[in-house]
Parts: sequence; C-alpha cells; structure tokens
Amino acid sequence: MNSANTAWILTATALVLFMTIPGLSLFYAGIVRSKNVLSVLMQCFAITCMVSILWLIYAYSLAFSEGNALVGDLSKMFMADMSEDSLTGDIPESLFAMFQLTFAIITPALIVGAFAERMKFSAMLIFSALWLTFVYAPITHWVWGGGWLQQMGLLDFAGGTVVHVTAGAAALVAAMFIGKRRGFPQTPMPPHNLTMTVTGAGMLWVGWFGFNAGSALAANGDAAMAMLVTHISAATGAMTWMFLEWIKYGKPSVLGIVTGMVAGLGTITPASGFVGPAGALIIGFSAGILCFGATNYLKRVLKIDDSLDVFPVHGVGGILGTLLVGIFASSQLGIFSGQGLAEGVTISQQLWVQFIGVSSTFIYTAIVTLILLKVIDMVIGVRVNEDEEIEGLDVTQHEERGYII
Repeated sequence: MNSANTAWILTATALVLFMTIPGLSLFYAGIVRSKNVLSVLMQCFAITCMVSILWLIYAYSLAFSEGNALVGDLSKMFMADMSEDSLTGDIPESLFAMFQLTFAIITPALIVGAFAERMKFSAMLIFSALWLTFVYAPITHWVWGGGWLQQMGLLDFAGGTVVHVTAGAAALVAAMFIGKRRGFPQTPMPPHNLTMTVTGAGMLWVGWFGFNAGSALAANGDAAMAMLVTHISAATGAMTWMFLEWIKYGKPSVLGIVTGMVAGLGTITPASGFVGPAGALIIGFSAGILCFGATNYLKRVLKIDDSLDVFPVHGVGGILGTLLVGIFASSQLGIFSGQGLAEGVTISQQLWVQFIGVSSTFIYTAIVTLILLKVIDMVIGVRVNEDEEIEGLDVTQHEERGYII
C-alpha cells in the first residue's frame, strides 16, 4: 500500500461526495421555485443513501468484478472477501470502492434536474435504483471495469461517458417522456434563490478537483495536471458563457456564468488526465459555446423542458469532451498536446474509438431509460397530478415547506 496515494484518494473521495451533498443539492435547489426546494434536496439526499446501499449489495460487483465484456458477475456481492489488507493497485480496495461509489451517487442525482418539480418521489426512487442497476453499473464495467470499450482503448479519464453522457441521455429521454411543467414555456419560472445556486456551484467547482484529479488514483503528476486543466476549463467555460449571454441578451447573468462553469467542468472530465493546459483552454471555450447554444436550442426551439439543463450541459459537454480528448491527447499538437496517444494510434483511429464509446453509451442509455420509465409509469405512474404540481412537491410529497410563509 502506498500511503501518499491512499491519503490523496481519501481526500478526493470526500470531495466527490461533497459535490453531491451539499454541492449539487444546493445548485439545483436554488434554481427551482420555492415550493419545490425541499423536494430537490430530498431527492439528492435519498439517492445518496439508496445508491450507497445498492452499491454494497451488488452494484459494485456488477461494475468491477471480472464478469464478461458487458457486465461484471456477482462475486463481489456485499463486497465479499474485502478486508483491510485488500488492495486495488496500491490503495485499499475499500477506498477504491468508496471512491467509485461517489461517482455512482452523483450520476443519477444529476438526472433529477431533468424532471424537477413534477415527478413523484416514489417513482424517482424506483427509477434511480433500476437505472443504477441496468445502466450505470454495466456502462461503468464497459469503460473502467475491463469491458469492451476499455479493451478497445476508449479514453475516459473521469467519466465523460460513464457519468455525463449517461446522465445527459437519460435526462433528455426523461424530460420528453414526463412532459413539460405546467405553464412551460409561456410562464416565467425564474430561480427562487440564486445565492443558494452560486453557493452550490462553488462547492461543485472545488469538489470537481477530487472527481478529476482523484481519478489518477495516485498522488502524482497525472493528478496535478488533471487538477490544473480542470480549473482552466471551468474558468474558460464560465467566461465564454457569460460573454455570449452578454452579447445576446444585453446583460451577463449569475445563472449563466455558473452554468458555463459546470459546462467547462463536465466537458474537461473525460480529457482531464490526457490533455495539457492549452488544450484545456480550447476545450473550455468550446464547451461554453456549444453548451450555451444547445441550452437555448433545446428550450426555445424544441420546447423540451429539461428543467435544469442536464442534457445541454452534461450530455452535450460529455459528448464534446469525450470526442476532443481524441484530438488534444495527441502529442502531435505541440503546445496544445497532452501526454500522447497509445503507441501507433493515430488521431483518426482514436477519434473513431471515442465516437463508438459516445454513440453506444448514448443509445444504450436512452433505450433502457425509456423502457424503465414506461414500466414504472404503467405500475405506479411517474408524474404528480396537476393539483399537486400547482401546490408544489414540498407539501404534496413530503408535508413540509422550505420556507415559512
């Protein structure tokens, strides 16, 4: 066991959990209307608890046991045979399992933003549990657990496909399946507490250092570079979004700059261990432009009510970053290059592998997500009724209010 690496991954694990509770929870809760603030906080908190238990029972085994090219087996159910002396690489296996658990927590929590303010709490719990089982665990095995995409040579350092493409695809399907919020898009639905949102955004930014730099699984140069490029991409994405909004609408908004930051973070995630600082600048700039355009197009043109912009920010960003790593990881680009592709692999070859990884992840996630939602809707229904939506989920789902009126 390497004590330095273990100490860093312990820290990174806490940072990634910090991203979900309280980071993502506050970020999302501030954007919804005041009558739904507790429902979003409750959903993120409950997902954290439920996924932790399912990860112990079987999901960790499905993701990281040997199995086959598609999914792991159940040999690690209840984390069998794991002791204080068990190692994954040169860190304790218990720490590796816990670190990966924090990724498994935040991914279904991201999807909450797509159906915020209108999904039953019971349906959300069932959907999240099934989605973890049939989408997240198998795709994690494909990419990081020895599955077919890892064998092909897919480059995904910290979750461009595993986290962002899966969450984005599921969010798009969920938003279309469950339908628009009552009054969308005619009725303005501004964030009820941007102070809360900016606080959560700051926590996400800091926590993302554990997300990306921790994925090196070591306290080394890869982790340091991942941290640096993560910060550069976040800052560039935020500034790019801010200026685009300033030009288009006449004023820069607080919500815009923090959303641009998240776009920069999500887009650099798959590339963070492979690209250099100048490459990260271009990736963050590209994220700001493309995710800004996708957000406006989805809501203003397609009229799809992805309430908190999960697909245009995380989905589009994850796709973009996963593809761009095939370019900017190459050692052929001088100042913009990273550590280089595998020996004998050209940019075009790597881009093809990245494309296969993105497309297969997106298609599989979309199909399975739709099936799960249809089954749940047939059994218990996924959406609250109109009266409950008007009154707000805080009262109708939890008999509580976020604020004293």
